[in-house]
Amino acid sequence: MPIPAIGAVSAVSPLPAGPAGPSAVGGAGGTSFSDALTGAVDNLQQLQGTSDKLAIQAVTGNLDDIHQATLASTRAQVTLELVAGVRNKAVDAFNEIMRMQA
Repeated sequence: MPIPAIGAVSAVSPLPAGPAGPSAVGGAGGTSFSDALTGAVDNLQQLQGTSDKLAIQAVTGNLDDIHQATLASTRAQVTLELVAGVRNKAVDAFNEIMRMQA
């Protein structure tokens, strides 16, 4: 069973081949990196909200199936780790670009 949270990030299309420049970034018809990252963060917030709601229901005894709360919590955790990893790689790439000499 695929995890829906990861599907939002996998929708990023590769950049077209050719010289790197302003015209190559955010090509026509493609999903921009910022849109994909925004979608992933929005999805993360939704998953964390669902996880919190189910955890409260589990603690108060209003949840029939504890597996739902466990799955929601795990999905939120994996998505958070994925988004944090992408953020860290983006920061590393930015720092590397800033170290380049012109």
